[in-house]
Amino acid sequence: MHTDSRIFVAGHRGLVGSAIVRRLKALGCSQLLLAGRDTLDLRDRDAVEAWFAAHRPEYVYLAAAKVGGIHANDTYPAQFLLENLQIQNNVIDAAYRHGAAKLTFLGSSCIYPKLAPQPIREDSLLTGPLEPTNEWYAVAKIAGIKLCQAYRRQYGFNAISLMPTNLYGPGDNFDLQNSHVLPALIRKFHEARLRGDGQVVMWGTGTPRREFLHVDDMAEAAVHLTETYDGEDIVNVGVGEDISIRELAGLVKDITGFRGEIVNDASKPDGTPRKLLDVGRLHALGWRARIGLREGIEDTYRWFLGHQAELRSV
Repeated sequence: MHTDSRIFVAGHRGLVGSAIVRRLKALGCSQLLLAGRDTLDLRDRDAVEAWFAAHRPEYVYLAAAKVGGIHANDTYPAQFLLENLQIQNNVIDAAYRHGAAKLTFLGSSCIYPKLAPQPIREDSLLTGPLEPTNEWYAVAKIAGIKLCQAYRRQYGFNAISLMPTNLYGPGDNFDLQNSHVLPALIRKFHEARLRGDGQVVMWGTGTPRREFLHVDDMAEAAVHLTETYDGEDIVNVGVGEDISIRELAGLVKDITGFRGEIVNDASKPDGTPRKLLDVGRLHALGWRARIGLREGIEDTYRWFLGHQAELRSV
């Protein structure tokens, strides 16, 4: 991949896609092909076909997806399955047929079995039942992995698949109803401090452990692997370390300046006890995360503070 290569980042307005665009711009890439939902509906096969025929990207980052939390997955299972399949099928097929040199498909750690041994190795895929609350999204992502592998085997198309852990960073979703745990904690502690609350109530015992990767690290890894990795096997992208939700809450409390106490509501569910990716393959391929969790949360909090006007309606 050269700085003058034609590079299409599908989903460039999302958390991951926008970070990949930032990374490519920092590297001096001058021919970024960006098409928002208003100009290109990736679910529309004819529209995707026409766009690829006109622009013929040499490299494709497939970061576009229909995403949402547990409630959205549970409420709209047909849309989560169908629309993600449509996006993936259209983009992967068009990239191959219009001569792209390489496609990088971004999956999700939710592809792995609910009870996979920890830390989760790439060969855990398809060894057990999925987590029921997001299986529709997970099945679509697994289909995307298999389509990349099938196009490689049948047509020799160079498509790789990366599985990121829990991501966070600038541009995250801070909606308290459907955001992930880290942005939700940032907003919860920030607003509690502004109100002068004496305590913040946390769901569950605080003992579950989770892994968090800054989205700019994810983008750096995606570009590194696009340039250096050409294998069929999927690659986990994470930090290889986790933290308890209780420890995470303490960190966010300190960064946001909240001075009250944290109270655990043990009557609420904890969820999966642990979810940590094995990143041995990633390290062997020459890449390691560099943004520490505290530094990353501080960066995300600064972004949150700078975008209050947009977030007030959320």
